[in-house]
Amino acid sequence: MRESLRRASVPARRQLITRLLRNASLAVLGLAGGAVAVKRRRLLREGKCLNQGGCRDCGVFGDCGLPRALSTRSVLARIRDGQ
Repeated sequence: MRESLRRASVPARRQLITRLLRNASLAVLGLAGGAVAVKRRRLLREGKCLNQGGCRDCGVFGDCGLPRALSTRSVLARIRDGQ
């Protein structure tokens, strides 16, 4: 009887370990994503560029208030206006 209980518990134990590892990896991915989001917000609040100065390709170019983005927008506006 004890041997049949041992045989039955091996797959259950494997399944438990698999689920624990899967959930732990999902938690690590979630924490890493949260850390990236917090870092991005902190950089924006401190006035640091997220795109290493590549303003035209930046996702927040339209809302950016950094001096380089403001300068780039004014140059692009002058080019569009033909000045």
